Amino acid sequence: MSHSRKSLLGVFSAPVYWLYRLWCRSLRYTEINRAAIENTTDQGRPVVLSLWHDELFPLIYLKRQLNIIALVSQSDDGDLLAGVLERMGLETARGSSSRGGVKALLAAARRMRESGICGCVTVDGPRGPRHEVKEGAIFLAARADAPIVPIRLFMERRKLFKSWDRFQLPLPFSRVSMVCADAYRVECDIRDPEAVARECRRLEEKLEALKAPELPPSPSLLHQLSQAFSRAMCRVGYGFALLL
Repeated sequence: MSHSRKSLLGVFSAPVYWLYRLWCRSLRYTEINRAAIENTTDQGRPVVLSLWHDELFPLIYLKRQLNIIALVSQSDDGDLLAGVLERMGLETARGSSSRGGVKALLAAARRMRESGICGCVTVDGPRGPRHEVKEGAIFLAARADAPIVPIRLFMERRKLFKSWDRFQLPLPFSRVSMVCADAYRVECDIRDPEAVARECRRLEEKLEALKAPELPPSPSLLHQLSQAFSRAMCRVGYGFALLL
């Protein structure tokens, strides 16, 4: 890609970042078993966060205090995504199954071992097949000596795109449930293709076993907008009071 095109994508990353923040702030999150992550990270040790590509959108906003390095493809879309992620405070390692993947995995594993930061992998990305785990997460977990935490993101109201992964975009003011499975260790020699394939199927099964929690009925969109407006006016009133 030309330098001018990279620069243009870098300019676009700023408004996309702010739009993303505003979008995610409107969402109402429920977190199930987040302790599966923090029981390890609170001890200064990393985990590999593993999820489906189509459920990625709402995840990064939930990083909070976690330090994360994410694997991002070297495509044009990847350049834009990397710019947004870096503005969110994440590190990125650039590569995919078709270009630079092994180098990116090795770089991410080295950063995880040296600094204790977590890895994040969309296990069927960047181009599928959909919901079929590739070996990247297995390789990263083994090289970084880190457990894997399978994660699902369930979106109450969403737009489904006609992409290879049927990407999901949660609608503003809808509910999102993040469900984590318990952390587990890779148990294979990553030089053995058959053993790695078994670990891929094991991760697939753990992801598919995660189900959306039962939540009480959601209030109407009008009620949610009214509440959001009330909160905004309270902030404005508080800000005005500070000026007096």
